[in-house]
Amino acid sequence: QQQEQEEHLSTSQENVVAVRVRGELLNVNRIETFKALDKAELIKKHGRRIWDDIASRRAEKDPTLLSRFVLLTFADLKKHRYYHWFAFPAVVPLAEDDGASFAVEKEPMRAVEEPLVATVRRQLLKSDDKGDGFFIVDECGDADKATVRPLAAFEQVGGREAFEAGRACVGFVDPSGDEKHAGWPLRNLLALCAVAWRLETVAVLCFRDSFPSNSDAPSNSRMLRVRLARPKAREECKDGDSEQDGKNVPFKTMGWERNAKGKLGPRLVDLKSMMDPKRLASTSVDLNLRLMRWRILPSLDLATIAETKCLLLGAGTLGCGVARSLLGWGVRNITLVDNGRVSYSNPVRQSLYSFADCSKGGVFKATAAAQQLERIFPGTTATGHVLSIPMPGHAVNRKDADAVAQVRANYDKLDELVRAHDVVFLLTDSRESRWLPSVLGALHDKMVLNVALGFDNFVVMRHGRRRDSDDGKEQGGDESLGCYFCNDVVAPTDSLKERTLDQQCTVTRPGLAPMASALAVELMVSLLHHPQRHGAPADLPRLQKANDSSSNTHADDAQASTPLGFVPHQLRGFLSQFNILPVLGRRFNMCTACSEPVQQQARERGFDLLLDALNTPMFLEDLTGLTTLKQAADAMDDWDDDDIEDEDGEFF
Repeated sequence: QQQEQEEHLSTSQENVVAVRVRGELLNVNRIETFKALDKAELIKKHGRRIWDDIASRRAEKDPTLLSRFVLLTFADLKKHRYYHWFAFPAVVPLAEDDGASFAVEKEPMRAVEEPLVATVRRQLLKSDDKGDGFFIVDECGDADKATVRPLAAFEQVGGREAFEAGRACVGFVDPSGDEKHAGWPLRNLLALCAVAWRLETVAVLCFRDSFPSNSDAPSNSRMLRVRLARPKAREECKDGDSEQDGKNVPFKTMGWERNAKGKLGPRLVDLKSMMDPKRLASTSVDLNLRLMRWRILPSLDLATIAETKCLLLGAGTLGCGVARSLLGWGVRNITLVDNGRVSYSNPVRQSLYSFADCSKGGVFKATAAAQQLERIFPGTTATGHVLSIPMPGHAVNRKDADAVAQVRANYDKLDELVRAHDVVFLLTDSRESRWLPSVLGALHDKMVLNVALGFDNFVVMRHGRRRDSDDGKEQGGDESLGCYFCNDVVAPTDSLKERTLDQQCTVTRPGLAPMASALAVELMVSLLHHPQRHGAPADLPRLQKANDSSSNTHADDAQASTPLGFVPHQLRGFLSQFNILPVLGRRFNMCTACSEPVQQQARERGFDLLLDALNTPMFLEDLTGLTTLKQAADAMDDWDDDDIEDEDGEFF
């Protein structure tokens, strides 16, 4: 390996002044060993080696002995965390005068004239010893006469007299880029000058080869002049003079590298983000969203989106579509509720299921969908609940304690889930199954998004925000926007009874559900960026103007209420016309879900309200005043047609 390295230095780096550095790699198998290892003794051991090489003058013949390093490592392969700590041992002789500094800068560090640097560089590249890293420059005051010599030529260039007179200087390949400070190899070079050569003053060339040979760029090399104190002899040492554990040696050793915090300690390289598949998946998923924020939407709040907890009521065609779109937006917390099983007709339209899910009667959709979401992206926290949502018109026998207890358990669980989430998606396949979630969503002030499908049309809407929630506090926002049930003058009833086959199945054009699901998620993300969230006013007038091809759409975009654009109340799509219309629906004070009489009963009676709605068909209509409204409307039908004639007796 050494031969290969030397060949590498002489070929691939023939135009670069590179040096060889001796080192010891110490890799331990346990983090406890890494921590408990005596670092002080380790670096002292290498310091004693350097000192012996200097005192015996072996370092003059082989200057690489002056450059050493220690690399202490521990690899946590399970967590992909790699600890490493470099030490560059440097010996500092003790001054003969106690308390005096060994080396003092006599002249400030200065730049070196370009001709001298060029001469040194040219000769180093031609020298067989260029990899040693240390050298002598004879006749350093004249660039034309300057000659690079090895350290062993100390006596040949004139010894102490030449250095004291300034005719010769020592030099080293300096790894530092600091204009005011030289690199770590200088300490051992100065120790050699003081101990082996007994110099008191020495000029040092800090050679920094940071530019190509054919470049006219200025040199970074520096020159400094140092005054050296007379080093203490071994016999002059007293106990405690050095750090060598009481051994009387005339030097101290230093060199452990500081970490990124500027403290003596190891550095940590955490490669888990690049090597752990789950972390890698998370980074990759977030990349596209971060690029969106970086390139297009600097105000995109990815943290809020990721932290939003979404509850999906229904894990069918709509539920699968919404869940996949949420993953695309970086939502990490998704809960699905459904009591159905996967049938053979489902996988082709419902993207979270496969043929294998249909066997043996089919697996439960909620749990299967949650598991598939985590398989698609392990960074997702997905949970499935097999739960039947209590529905008006689906009576329960009050005398059947077990049946009532089951309904109560379903009610309590649904109430708990709604409370625990930020956004509720209503994606079920019947009108009455959306009633209780609508009541609870309004009661707990949650963002509720509703998606419903026809054969070739759909509606995507958000429920308006009430003035107050279950704690009685005013919430603000536009409380005039209605909910899914505000357009009806009849209470939800059992629509599943006596359904024909075509009514039992969701018969829609296959492309409809993905479109509606995506729009619902996009509406949610837009609302999350509005200051009033789900209390945001509807942007209907501006949306209608934006659909006008004659309007200035760029000017309209500037007036949008969120960075992502407008926030409508409802979107009604017609696939037969390939058209989507924004619609605004006002709150109905006799709504069977969000009106004040229903919300008051929900706050005060809770489960008892549900039982009345389940078992008494006209309960909700009586409670909200719809019964009275219908009676007034029926009374208007008792007109006498004979009284409605014009002057000619003709009926109009």
